[in-house]
Amino acid sequence: MGSLIFEHRQENNSARMTTSPLDPEEFRRQGHMVIDFIADYYKTIEKYPVLSQVQPGYLKKRLPNSAPYNPEPIETILQDVQDHIIPGLTHWQSPNHFAYFPATISTAGFLGEMLTTGFNVVGFNWMASPAATELETIVMNWLGDMLKLPKSFLFSGNGGSVLQGSTCEAIVCTMAAARDKMLSQIGRENIGKLVVYGSDQTHSTLQKASQIVGIHPKNFRAIETTKSTSFALSPEVLKSTVCSDIEAGLVPLFLCATIGTTAVTAVDPLGPLCDVAKEHGMWVHVDAAYAGSACICPEFRPFIDGVEGADSFSLNPHKWLFANLDCCCLWVKNPSALVSSLSTNPEYLRNKATDSKQVVDYKDWQIALSRRFRAIKLWLVLRSYGVNNLRNFIRSDVKLAKLFEGLVGMDKRFEVVAPGKFSLVCFRVSPSTISKANPSPSDHDELLNGGKCVVNEVNCKLLEAINGSGRVHMSHAVVGGMYVLRCAIGASLTEEKHIAMAWKVVQEHADAILATMD
Repeated sequence: MGSLIFEHRQENNSARMTTSPLDPEEFRRQGHMVIDFIADYYKTIEKYPVLSQVQPGYLKKRLPNSAPYNPEPIETILQDVQDHIIPGLTHWQSPNHFAYFPATISTAGFLGEMLTTGFNVVGFNWMASPAATELETIVMNWLGDMLKLPKSFLFSGNGGSVLQGSTCEAIVCTMAAARDKMLSQIGRENIGKLVVYGSDQTHSTLQKASQIVGIHPKNFRAIETTKSTSFALSPEVLKSTVCSDIEAGLVPLFLCATIGTTAVTAVDPLGPLCDVAKEHGMWVHVDAAYAGSACICPEFRPFIDGVEGADSFSLNPHKWLFANLDCCCLWVKNPSALVSSLSTNPEYLRNKATDSKQVVDYKDWQIALSRRFRAIKLWLVLRSYGVNNLRNFIRSDVKLAKLFEGLVGMDKRFEVVAPGKFSLVCFRVSPSTISKANPSPSDHDELLNGGKCVVNEVNCKLLEAINGSGRVHMSHAVVGGMYVLRCAIGASLTEEKHIAMAWKVVQEHADAILATMD
């Protein structure tokens, strides 16, 4: 009994000691500490290995098995972040992070995210926070104008737009709309006949979306691309594939065309692809997740020529437009198709504004009911930097990529695998270099006769060595059977000196690997 009384007193004491979960002055004090912590992190970010060097399960060994019974001070928690969390981070904001695609961050994006979190509105419909909905329609029209999207994609032209969390969400929503529209014509029992098309370079989110919306796995088409078309999807091959499916009694449903594929930033020819799709009543979605941001620059806008023939278009400002994760912009020509597939209207959400049909209820444009006030973040970015500066940021990254590509070109041991269109450089140690390092006839014959495994193995070892150094982080792709290294430039802190250093790291590790082959 005595121990129970003691525990009860402990609970009462800790309850009295605990401040309000949202005390303004305590928020101010701790908030300043966290801002200082993050600012110092950015200032010293280059001292950390870019790719985390920890082993699986490392954190369980460092942290307690259960949550603390009593409150702990923010000072202690931040020290644990420094000591235990940061070692397990891959530092995406490092100026030496060149893997995948950039995940840009900015002061404006960060402050916008603070406002988003600070207001913490749950903007499922207009009534939930009118400003959240109306700002979203305005800022999306701004960005649509910057991209010179056809008026048919804008609210002013009977289209519409919405902020999603990711490309996968955007594709799931549009594919669901396309599915239901088609099934209303052919009968829901025929869902097993629907076919989805992309290329072997299309992001895997297309396949994931197909699985989610109920497309039969056998009806997913990843059409092969070739180096002769720079790994872009061929309209002729698409047409042939579609015709074969129709002859087999299947129903073409959805085409995803890509502007800036993940592996080599290939650009699918929108106009001709849309022509093929429209012959067969297919929904065309344009995935411009990474490269779409560049199209605010007049010199890159031609890459999306033909978008007027598409049904939907998406890009991710969190990749290359400084809006911080997460922020995916989706424009659609026919918002009613989305609403028809995704809306629910429970009594507890009924209100006069919705009944008037004069407002947008974004809950009906997305998978989830709840949604964040992402628009204020994008609004801050566009206002804080302006169109001209945003264009120049992108141009600067492209210029840095040209610099890196030039460095690769000056070293005869390497080759650029695909022409650079944006700020990605795909390169590798060339087969001729490896054949010289393997002068025996058998090895030489293997290389010349399409035995790409030796070339690929050397380039794989090179990437492992680069990333193992901790000084630089790059990623890879396999295209046309070739293992290639990807240097994706665009981190917010990257400067010319980091490009020079990255190339020096590549050369040093190539020297060591090739020396062992002599």
